[in-house]
This record gives sequence, C-alpha cells and structure tokens, in this order.
Amino acid sequence: MARNIFKDIFKDNDEVLDENSISDQFYEVSAEESTPNGTSKMILLEPRAFSEATQIADYLKKRNTVVLNLKRVTKEQAKRIADFVSGTIYAIGGSMQNIGGGTFLCAPKNVNVEGKISGDKDDKEPKEKDDLNIEW
Repeated sequence: MARNIFKDIFKDNDEVLDENSISDQFYEVSAEESTPNGTSKMILLEPRAFSEATQIADYLKKRNTVVLNLKRVTKEQAKRIADFVSGTIYAIGGSMQNIGGGTFLCAPKNVNVEGKISGDKDDKEPKEKDDLNIEW
C-alpha cells in the first residue's frame, strides 16, 4: 500500500532530468549564441573587492572563460571570491583550476580544459611567502 501512495504523490514527476538540462538553466545565453563564428571570449580579471564577484559570475553565466588573478585583494577577500566563483562554477557545470600564485582558470561547460598546471607543493624549492595560497 505504501508503494501506491508514493506513486500517487510523485505521479506528476515522471520526467527525468539529465545533467545537461539542469545546468543549462543557469546560463543566460545558449551555447550557439555565446560562440558566434566558433569563437568565444576569455576574460582576464583582477578584482579589487568582493563586490566584483557577481561580475565574474555573470561572465561565466554568459559562457565566457575567466582567468582570475586574486593578488590585488586581501587573503580573506580572495577566499570569499574563490568560494563565490566556485559555487557559480558548480551551478553551471564548469571547471576551475588553480594555475598558481592566486590565479585561477574558470571555464564554463562549453569549454574543454586539457592538461594541468603542477602546484607549488610539487616544487622542491620554497616559494616567496607573499604568494597568495588558497587551497583547492
């Protein structure tokens, strides 16, 4: 009997959504609109305050790739910006890589990123103490 009640409750939810249909709802433009003539934009940003995090998210929602340099903000602000942007990346199904020294490569789902930059931990020589180091 419990099985019938369950079916009655969820009878309108027979539609199964795949990962593509869920994450595409967060983009402001379609993949075709974002890449006219097969090109896409790469935006280079150096925010100076946390308030600029929404602008970064907007670029990602428009399917642009963003290279984010967090050296111009305090360590606390950099952490907050990275957290905010990583939430956006998760929502749109994109990827985010720390490419060193407080610089991140943020790519939407329509951009394939291949390869990996080795981190400072892989180096045997210690780096300067003033480098921004956000664990990812």
